[in-house]
Amino acid sequence: MKMENKNLIIMVGGASSRMKRSLESHSDHGGIMDNIPHKSLIPVGKNNRPFLYYLVMNAQTAGYENLYLITSPGNDAFKKLVDSHGLPTGLNIFIAVQYVPEGREKPLGTADALQQCMDQFPVLKQSAFTVCNGDNLYSVGALQDLRADRIAPHALISYASSGFEFTDDRISKFALMDISEEGFLQGIVEKPALEDVPKYKDESGELRVSMNIFSFSGKEVYSYLANCPLDPVRNEKELPKAVGILATEEPQSMFCIPRSEHIPDLTDANDIALFKNLE
Repeated sequence: MKMENKNLIIMVGGASSRMKRSLESHSDHGGIMDNIPHKSLIPVGKNNRPFLYYLVMNAQTAGYENLYLITSPGNDAFKKLVDSHGLPTGLNIFIAVQYVPEGREKPLGTADALQQCMDQFPVLKQSAFTVCNGDNLYSVGALQDLRADRIAPHALISYASSGFEFTDDRISKFALMDISEEGFLQGIVEKPALEDVPKYKDESGELRVSMNIFSFSGKEVYSYLANCPLDPVRNEKELPKAVGILATEEPQSMFCIPRSEHIPDLTDANDIALFKNLE
């Protein structure tokens, strides 16, 4: 299937309560998020650039031309970042806003965020695009993989857990992937029971992990976002849930692209030091 994917959507919504708590208890970084609405804006590296800068730089190197940032209402920090040329130049940058539905106090979840972005920029309903988190530093290679021609309308990166440098405790909180012998997604399993974990190993003995980086055909994924059921615990429409339903109802529609590498991320205050050498 010929892909013409030049669009990257990055979810940079609300601030992380876990990161805020971690920073408040960390003597070197206390107060750093007082005026920062999202982890992706935390300054890192030798030049104190926002974390998002490096993700966008990787995306540009990977060949993306259009960047969409999904933010929360009243969040002017990203607009100021764009207007002040605080991100790599040469990209077309658009800002989408995830509005909170009437009767709710919090946003409706990541599937809703993506749907609202597509509603605000209808060109995405007829285009291929990649979507990812704003607090993971995905590699140029992974971002390129999701632009390549493939045998299915949708794809995601399936990471080998052995390639991570995370602790076992952090890895245990990731979502495992159920993949067919032909390489298609059959389901995403959030925090499986310990005794069930071995059955998700692939033919090489690897556990394959989803790190929330997907590529979709907008025309074919939109209805799954709109009709995604609410999670019974979080009371939100979550993108992995929509993806799982899509994989069940349309077998062989989402191809799993294997990679084995670490993904630097910002989860708590201790992670900031990991990026001290970035230029």
